[in-house]
Amino acid sequence: MSKQTSELLMLPISGMHCAACATRLEKVLSKVEGVTEVTVNLATEKASIQSEHTPVTSMIAAIEKAGFQVPQHSVTYDIKGMHCASCQQRIEKVLNRQPGVISAVVNLATEKARISMLGSVTNEALFQAIAKAGYEGSLPKDNSDLEEKAAVDHDWIWLLVGALCSIPLLLPMLFGFAGYHWMLSIPVQFTLATIVQVGLGTRFYRGAWAALRGGSSNMDVLVALGTTAAYGLSVYQWISTPGPVHLYFESSATVLTLVWFGKWLEQRAKRQTSEAIRALQALKPEQAWVSRDGEEQWLPLAAIQRGDRVRVRAGERIPVDGIIDEGSSHLDESLLTGESLPVSKASGDQVRTGAMNGEGLLWVVTTALGEETLLSRIIARVEMAQMAKPPIQHKVDQISAVFVPVVLMLALLTLVGWYLYGVSGELALIHAVSVLVIACPCALGLATPAAIMAGTGTAARHGILIRDAGVLEKAEQISMVVFDKTGTLTEGHPALSASFALGISESDSLRLAAALQQGSAHPLGVALQQAAEQQQLDLPAFSQINNRAGLGVEGTFQGQTYALYGNQGMKQNQLVPDIALSESAEEEYKLGRTVSWLVMNNKVIAWFSFQDPIKSTAKAAVEALKTQGIEVALLSGDHEQSVRLVSDQLGISTMASEVLPEQKADAVSSWRKQNYIVAMVGDGINDAPALAESDLGIAMGSGTDVAMASAAMTLMRNDPKAIADALQIARLTSRKIKQNLFWAFIYNVVALPLAVLGLLDPVFAGAAMAFSSVSVVTNALWLTRWKPKS
Repeated sequence: MSKQTSELLMLPISGMHCAACATRLEKVLSKVEGVTEVTVNLATEKASIQSEHTPVTSMIAAIEKAGFQVPQHSVTYDIKGMHCASCQQRIEKVLNRQPGVISAVVNLATEKARISMLGSVTNEALFQAIAKAGYEGSLPKDNSDLEEKAAVDHDWIWLLVGALCSIPLLLPMLFGFAGYHWMLSIPVQFTLATIVQVGLGTRFYRGAWAALRGGSSNMDVLVALGTTAAYGLSVYQWISTPGPVHLYFESSATVLTLVWFGKWLEQRAKRQTSEAIRALQALKPEQAWVSRDGEEQWLPLAAIQRGDRVRVRAGERIPVDGIIDEGSSHLDESLLTGESLPVSKASGDQVRTGAMNGEGLLWVVTTALGEETLLSRIIARVEMAQMAKPPIQHKVDQISAVFVPVVLMLALLTLVGWYLYGVSGELALIHAVSVLVIACPCALGLATPAAIMAGTGTAARHGILIRDAGVLEKAEQISMVVFDKTGTLTEGHPALSASFALGISESDSLRLAAALQQGSAHPLGVALQQAAEQQQLDLPAFSQINNRAGLGVEGTFQGQTYALYGNQGMKQNQLVPDIALSESAEEEYKLGRTVSWLVMNNKVIAWFSFQDPIKSTAKAAVEALKTQGIEVALLSGDHEQSVRLVSDQLGISTMASEVLPEQKADAVSSWRKQNYIVAMVGDGINDAPALAESDLGIAMGSGTDVAMASAAMTLMRNDPKAIADALQIARLTSRKIKQNLFWAFIYNVVALPLAVLGLLDPVFAGAAMAFSSVSVVTNALWLTRWKPKS
C-alpha cells in the first residue's frame, strides 16, 4: 500500500559525496510525478520535498535508481482490539497516513502490523496514532503466547456466564416448538439479559465507540447496534405496554453469547494456525554451558559471544550456530529441514540452533547468534510470508472498506421498508436487527490470512520456506520446472575420476591445477584440492589469480601463464587441444563426466574429468512432477554429451547445455516465451540470475545465501523430491484461500437477502455470523494435516 502525502516531507539520504550528487538528486526527484519543489542539503544529508499526493515509495524508488539510499527499517507491532476486516483496514489507513511511514500491512489473523518506515519515526508516535484510532499497539513480548492463552481462558469464563443466562431465556421458545407454553417472569428476563448485555456487550460497545470516534465502522458497530436495538425495544415495551407483551430479551442475549462463542472458537483456531511458528520459536534454548578461562559457566544466550565454546550434552538442543570442535553424535534436524532421519555429525561439521543432540557429547565453537542464526532467519521468513498479502486480497480489502457502511444502510432501508409495508414498528426493527447481526465482515478478514498462516506454517514445519503470499498464486500456474544439474539433481560433490597430460607428468599437472584453485569453493576446485592432498603434493604459489565466472581461472607461475578452463572458456579463447587429448576426453564425455582443461601459454597440456553422481531420489522427483502434469527441463554449463546422458537417465526430454551463468537466465526467458510458466531450481551463485528471471525461483537449502535470496521458495531438505511437495502445498494453500473467500462471500450473499426479507430470526442470524468466521478458520486448519508424499 503506497503512502501518500500533500505536505512537506524530509527524507534522509545516504551515499552523497559531493555537490554534484546533491544537484543530480534534485534533478531526479523533480521529475517524479507530483513533486513540486525539491531541495537537497549535502551537509545534513536530507532532501526537502514538497509534493501533491505523491507516494513516498515512488520517491524512494527514484532515489535508489539514481544510486543513493534512504535509510529505513521495518518493525512488527502486536495490535489489540481488532475484530473484523474493517478494523484491519482502519489501522492500515491510519498508519499509512503517518509522516515517515513508507508502508504498513496489518494481519487480522496474527493480530500484528508490519511497518516499513524512515529512521526518524518513533514507536511512540505510531502507538499514539493507533490508540487514537481506538486500538492498542505494542512491541512483541516474549510472554505474548501466555497472555494470548490467558485471554482465551478469560473469554471462556464470560462465555459460560453468557450461556447460563441465555439458555433460560431460550427455553420458552424451545418448549413452544414442543407444544408447551411456559415463560419466565419479565424481571427475571430483564436481569438475565442485562447481565449478558453489560458483561459480554461491553467489549463490543468499546470497539464500536473507538471505531465511530475514529470516523469508521466495524463489526462491533453492527453487533452493538443490533443487540442494543433488541434489548432497548424489549425494555421499552415492558415499561410502556401494560399486560402481556412479546419481548426480545432472548434475541439480544443469545446473539451476544453466540457471537462471543464464535470469537472464542476463532481465537482457539487462530492459535492452531500459528502453531508452526510457536514450534520453531520453542526450539531456541534460553541458556547454555560455555567454557571460558578454563571454567564452565551457565549463561543466557544474550551473554554468549562468537568464538565461545559451548557444551551440548545428549538430549539437549543446540543453542547456537557453530562448528563442532570436539565430539560426534547424531542430530535430529527434522523441525529445521523436514528430514525425519537423524544426521551424523562429527568434528568440523556445521550445526544449527534448535537441532536435538542424540547420544554424544559435543563442544561447539559459536559462529552465529540471535537473529543471525538459521533458525531465526527461518522464523523471520515465515512471519514475513504470513504478513504478506496475495494479489486477490487487495480486491477483498476494497470490498471490506465499504462493507459495514453498506450493511448499515441496508438495515436502515429494511427498517423503513417493512414499516412502510405496514408491519409494526417493533417487527420492522427486529428485521433490521437480523440484517445487522447476520453480516460477516470477520469471515472476509480472516479468509486469506488464516489460510496463509496454516499453509506457510505447515510448509515450514516440513522444511519448505515460502517468501511471500504472491508465491502461492504463481505455484498454482507452474507448467515447467527447470533444474540446474549440479547440486540439485546430482550430489554436488564431484570427485576427480581421471586425468591425461601431454609433455608434463600427470602429478605435475594436478599440482598446477590444484594450485590454481587453491582456496576456491567451486565443487571442481575442491575436488582437485582433495586429490592433490591425497597424493601429498606440494602446491606452488600462483600470482595474479583471475577468476572468470563461468569460464575458469587464470594465474602466473615462474613467468608462465596458466589457466584452468571449462568448455565455455575453451570456446571463448578459441583453444583447440591436441588430437590425443581431445579423443581421450571424448570418452569421458560419453561416460557423463565433466572435463576441465589445463592450459599453459595458450597451449592445452592436460585435462581432468570429474564424476558427480546423480542423487538416488532424482528420477523419482522428475516422475512426481510429470505426474502433476509439469514439463521438466535440465540446464547446465557442462558439455552437451554429459548433460544428455544425465537427462536420458532421468527421463528428461528438454535440456540446454554449455550455457554461461548469464545465459541460464536467457534460457529460462526463452522457455517463458514458449508460454511456459517456469519454476527454476538452483543452489549456487551462478543460478541467481536464472532464479530471478523465472516465474518462480526455488533454491535448495544446501545452496548459497545469494541463491536463497533470489528465490521465492527455499527447500531446507536437499532432496529434489521436495520440489513436487513444495508446489503441492503452495497450490493447496492458494485453493484454500479461494475456498475461504467463496464461503465468506456466500454467507453474506445468501444470508443478507433472507434477513432483509424477514426470513431470519435474530437468534439464527447471530448463530450464522458466529460460525461464519469459525468455518473459514477451521477450513484453513485442514492444511495443518498435510504431509509431504516424499
